[in-house]
Amino acid sequence: MNETLSIHPELGREVPIGGIDKELHKLWAEDDARTNASLVNLAVYSEKPGSLVENSEAMRELTREHACRALLVGIDRSVEETSIKAWITAHCHLSHGQKSVCCEQLSFALTGRATGRLRNTVFAHLNSDLPLILWWQGELSPIFSERFYSLIDRFVFDSSEWSNPQESFGKVAEAMEGSSRIVPQDLSWTRSFQFRVSVAALFDDPVALDALDSVESVEIRHHPANRMTALQLLAWLVVQAKWRDGLELDLADKRQDEGARSYSFETSAGSAVRAILVADESSSPLGSLVIRAGDVTIEVIRETGSSHLLRRVAAPGHVSESPGPVDSDNPVESVGEQLSRGGKNSLYRKILPRFQQLLAD
Repeated sequence: MNETLSIHPELGREVPIGGIDKELHKLWAEDDARTNASLVNLAVYSEKPGSLVENSEAMRELTREHACRALLVGIDRSVEETSIKAWITAHCHLSHGQKSVCCEQLSFALTGRATGRLRNTVFAHLNSDLPLILWWQGELSPIFSERFYSLIDRFVFDSSEWSNPQESFGKVAEAMEGSSRIVPQDLSWTRSFQFRVSVAALFDDPVALDALDSVESVEIRHHPANRMTALQLLAWLVVQAKWRDGLELDLADKRQDEGARSYSFETSAGSAVRAILVADESSSPLGSLVIRAGDVTIEVIRETGSSHLLRRVAAPGHVSESPGPVDSDNPVESVGEQLSRGGKNSLYRKILPRFQQLLAD
């Protein structure tokens, strides 16, 4: 983390660990026109070199709409020597073209063993009256333990970044069992929001609704980097449609080729449904969802690079088409969307067991 430990004006003023509160007081005393605004604690954790500077830029964007005390944490666990450095700054934005509304930012660069210092030093500077939202970036490391996650109210992560998602989701499930307060928010799930809204809207069409119990096949096309998003979209569809597990597919059926994976389900009416996920390098994160039921086709499509979705129901003598908005491909914007929606994320909790089952198949 040498890059992180060097001087970076983007992080503000370097301060001694024991003098952070004093320096923050001085920071606000320097300009009476500033108003300190915080509704939540927003911590960002990363083990990527240079992450503090990158995340400081992300905070500049997020604080335009979300008032918070930001705590950026960058750790290099490969260095045996224990060290910690801190910086303070404020992200300020004009309110109604007049008073400058600011959110304070504390940045911490650590090396060596860090679990105890995270709780006792870094998280000691949380605003104790406000909830803690943690955005974890990258692989889940041993730092993610009970002593760490017991402090968290909302846990934001991106499962598309995990090399072993089955193991990592097991850790998330363990955290949810160990802490009743923690609300999981997966950015992979966030990326499917507009697809889910569009599918639900299409089934408002009586032609599509009448075809629900006679669905024969589902195809989801996705970019290889976004398999978690596609699999969560499938889990949502299975749970909402109340499909049961179908006949077990043999290995040849499960893996038709290197980029495809098949699953078998059964509708409440007892008919078989074959679902296939197709990885396509040329696809948008989610490229398409196509549901076929006899002579009825229900589809949501996002062409690569398109700024809108195409929603379509087609049957003999009936075609209905409409555009729809797309989810952002930018992780900072996705985090902002999660912060705006809030809530207990109950739907994600509802589909999580089915998703983990599909992940393990």
